[in-house]
Amino acid sequence: MNRYERYKDSGIPWLGKVPEHWEIKHINQIFKIHNGATPKTSEPDYWGDEIAWFTPKDLGDNKNKEIAASLKMITKEGYENCGVSLAPAKSIALSKRAPIGHLAITLLPAVVNQGCFLLEVLSPNDVNYLYYWLYANKSTLNSFGQGSTFMELPREKFAMLKISIPPEKEQTAIAHYLDTKLGEINALIDKQQTLLEKLAEQRTAVITHAVTKGLNPAAPMKNSGVEWLGDVPAHWDIKHSNQIFKIHNGATPKTSEPDYWGDEIVWFTPKDLGDNQNKEISTSLKMITKEGYENCGVSLAPAKSIALSKRAPIGHLAITLLPAVVNQGCFLLEVLAPNDVNYLYYWLYANKTTLNSFGQGSTFMELPREKFAMLKISIPPKNEQTSIADYLDQETAKIDRLCETVNQTIGRLKEYRTALITQAVTGKIKVANE
Repeated sequence: MNRYERYKDSGIPWLGKVPEHWEIKHINQIFKIHNGATPKTSEPDYWGDEIAWFTPKDLGDNKNKEIAASLKMITKEGYENCGVSLAPAKSIALSKRAPIGHLAITLLPAVVNQGCFLLEVLSPNDVNYLYYWLYANKSTLNSFGQGSTFMELPREKFAMLKISIPPEKEQTAIAHYLDTKLGEINALIDKQQTLLEKLAEQRTAVITHAVTKGLNPAAPMKNSGVEWLGDVPAHWDIKHSNQIFKIHNGATPKTSEPDYWGDEIVWFTPKDLGDNQNKEISTSLKMITKEGYENCGVSLAPAKSIALSKRAPIGHLAITLLPAVVNQGCFLLEVLAPNDVNYLYYWLYANKTTLNSFGQGSTFMELPREKFAMLKISIPPKNEQTSIADYLDQETAKIDRLCETVNQTIGRLKEYRTALITQAVTGKIKVANE
């Protein structure tokens, strides 16, 4: 790529050299910085559909460069009573905490809550260039964060942040170049994401077919008597979950008792299972002591049981590699002989949708023990269970390797995207004629 003919020292260690004709200005010379606030939530007249009111959540959930709608809006009365000023469309909403650095260009006049700044662009400057500059320098913004409970970007530090500023015409050319190039990169990322989705669908389909139809396509079939299960091999049994597992409930020792918490017995939660990306699990975020275990009314399940989340959400699961207990958001399923834990893992994995359909509750969905206990499962002979599990270990490993390759490609594309933005807005590459 082209470089500019002459560079100068920016005077900023982390920025380095910039094109000679570029200026270095403080943020408060480029933007009018609008603070944010929240109208009283106890005043219903302050909340309505009149003025967009952006929060860090709105910015974090937004996947585009621009933003046009907020989850909540306020009324003119709410605006007049919360001490904020309205910024025009084509300002930049920037989260200053939880976390620092989410941003988007507003497409309508708006205000923000106290977790954001709203940056009104002062003439002559191009909002798109400034968006890309802030995007490329999120790590710098975070380095200015202060706080013990949570990190927050102070207004006075942000206002004095130095920014590299080309002439307006050049700003526009850089932004246009990045719009074009990033559109191409994002299209490639989207294709890879679509491939990941297809691989995930293929993985589920392979597992589902094996645990409901078996590996022998010529095997005689019979009606399972379960509508959503359909036909299964004629020699397979249909059994209830409580005929296959000893179902252990979960509980939480008193958090106020420090003697109940330690490094003796693993204690799995839905978060442990959700964060785990493998078929097996051996560690938990928190562990309990023998005393904690004896005082919370749970029973220890042996290694090679299945931990299954029954809420928040239903269906995360893993095979335990050591004796364990769970909290009240999980079941711990001790496999009864003669059955293969790996086959049963795959069966439950393939039937997460069914498990979720049994969920009940208004605040959150939870899988009731009595419904799970009566769940009907297709059960081949033990040796066939083992063959199916071995086959699925091999097939899912192939798909997982492909997924890893795709994820690496996505990672490289994202790194290239960030590097390209950084190089363009700091003048390390020349993308426009002077």
